[in-house]
Amino acid sequence: MTNATANLLYSEEHEWVLQLDENRVRIGISDYAQKQLGDIVFVENPVVNDEITANESMGTIESVKAVSELYAPVSGSVTRVNEGLNDTPEAINKNPYKEGWLIEVEISNPEELELLLNQDEYEAFISEGEE
Repeated sequence: MTNATANLLYSEEHEWVLQLDENRVRIGISDYAQKQLGDIVFVENPVVNDEITANESMGTIESVKAVSELYAPVSGSVTRVNEGLNDTPEAINKNPYKEGWLIEVEISNPEELELLLNQDEYEAFISEGEE
């Protein structure tokens, strides 16, 4: 099974969300997603001060297999970008929940967090997709 983490929320597009405080979150892609992508070679993240909208594209991630869209799990303003991924995008493959995070966002609609999946719901979602 996946290496999902209990304190995270997940989107059906396989992004995770870690709530840092009341209005700030960190976003990345799930362990399941990085395994499906294979070796990641490039990430195009939004930049600081970009506005992102839930369920809309916020960038791309490129692996040796394909280029995939990154979808925003929540709406808000980008406050921080993981610049380390510019030189070492493979950090996402090594640990998507720690040094492989993508961006931090000041969320504009905290209620959107309630629409995301918890760990059990996400694992059930993945299992349904593999059947």
